[in-house]
Amino acid sequence: MIPTLPLYAGELGFSYGMIGLVLAGESLGMLLADLPSGLMLRRLGGKNAMVLGFCLMTFSTFALLWARSVPVFLICRLLAGVGVSLYNVSRLAYIADEVPLINRGRVNAAFGGLKRIGAFIGPVVGGTIATIYGLQAPFLVFVGVCLVAMVVVAGYLASSSADKAPDNSPVVGAANLATMVKSHSQILATAGLGNFFVLMIRTAPTVIVPLYGANVLGLDVRSIGLILGFSAAIDMLLFYPAGYVMDHFGRKHAIISSMLVFAVGLAIIPLTRDFWGLLFTEILIGFGNGLGSGTMLTLGADFSSRESRGEFLGLWLFIGNMGAATGPLIVGTVATIFILEASAWVFSGSSVLAALVFAILVPETLKKFQRSSQPTD
Repeated sequence: MIPTLPLYAGELGFSYGMIGLVLAGESLGMLLADLPSGLMLRRLGGKNAMVLGFCLMTFSTFALLWARSVPVFLICRLLAGVGVSLYNVSRLAYIADEVPLINRGRVNAAFGGLKRIGAFIGPVVGGTIATIYGLQAPFLVFVGVCLVAMVVVAGYLASSSADKAPDNSPVVGAANLATMVKSHSQILATAGLGNFFVLMIRTAPTVIVPLYGANVLGLDVRSIGLILGFSAAIDMLLFYPAGYVMDHFGRKHAIISSMLVFAVGLAIIPLTRDFWGLLFTEILIGFGNGLGSGTMLTLGADFSSRESRGEFLGLWLFIGNMGAATGPLIVGTVATIFILEASAWVFSGSSVLAALVFAILVPETLKKFQRSSQPTD
């Protein structure tokens, strides 16, 4: 729905400002729901939370067909964000419960790769369907896909071991969240900070590269689209190598390598002078992003404990989503105060800082004895 949502909102007569607001609704809904989703996981169980998430995504998207005002449109997108949050938290908790640590990196990297593949082909499919059948048609296709996914989860996904175990925790709700924060305070202060930086840095090229290509190099939209497309293709191809590195050499190897490649790519954006230079730079950034596929999900699953898994992962995803929401704001602020090129250097320095945080402050979760006992592929 990425290419059709803004056009559909425009057809309803929304101003550019209102279009931006309703398009941000899903991300805002995710931010608002990450912590409550983690708390609800203890009551609902992972499988039920996934199904509820799909229900909310299906209902809110179907309701868009009747949305004619900004408040209704925004409420629909907020509900979709809540559904996405429920699914994300419960899926990550399910993987943490059911996948052994020595395989967890590859599984989460594969999920990251699937997400990237979907983000790559989804807009093409949606744009084609909208061209043939109208702007509302992709909403119906999305609803159909959600219903299929919901049936698969409800009918074929086994309940996790955590779902089958009774909830014997003496504290629930906000009290349990406070207990979790206290017991994980050091990890949240170090790895949580790194998680914020990584998600913040990943959003920067999606803003900097199109603006630099158009405003500094004078490239047209087609050329910028090709640059971003090639980068996304490289990014998609690296999810298995990223998982292999995490499971064989350690999570920190993949994270630090990703951030250092990001640092180099962002630093040379202001040095490019034509299409080919920017293409090479964005491909390098895509390579760095691919190296980090699934790393934050895997690290969050590793650090979470079974007794407070939902609460920890809800907070972990909230921290990451805050970083993702902050990135574009920082790009715009730095570019306004100084110049656009300065924002690339700021995020390049932030990438180096993130690498140092993980190298010095964050413990490796894949221990030596676990690596040595790992089966050969």
